[in-house]
Amino acid sequence: MSKSNERGAVAVEFALLAPVLVMLLLGIMEFGRAYNVQVSLSSAAREGVRVMAITNNPTGAKTAVKNAAVAVQPGLTDTNITVTPNVCTSGTQVTVKVSYTLSTLTGIAGPFPLEGTGVMLCGG
Repeated sequence: MSKSNERGAVAVEFALLAPVLVMLLLGIMEFGRAYNVQVSLSSAAREGVRVMAITNNPTGAKTAVKNAAVAVQPGLTDTNITVTPNVCTSGTQVTVKVSYTLSTLTGIAGPFPLEGTGVMLCGG
């Protein structure tokens, strides 16, 4: 076979593989973004439960969660954050759950419902 006959084969192979490679790249981007937000939600929930366990202040705990969730834009609201129980007595367990629905960049998959949870004993 001469080189002139093989030039078309390379173009066909590229045309067959290019969509697969683009989809793989977009999937990696979406997964990385979702993982980043998940880590941020978990960290924010831990920060909120720490504030609640030490200060017994649900409003302060929700504020701490909103301040700590830096990867979540445009941001969290109080409806995304659940503090149970509302009153922290020494020796009991308090839980802070942060839920968020992440929209996608590409629109191929999703939206992704994500949740971060923090649990700690009251009283520090």
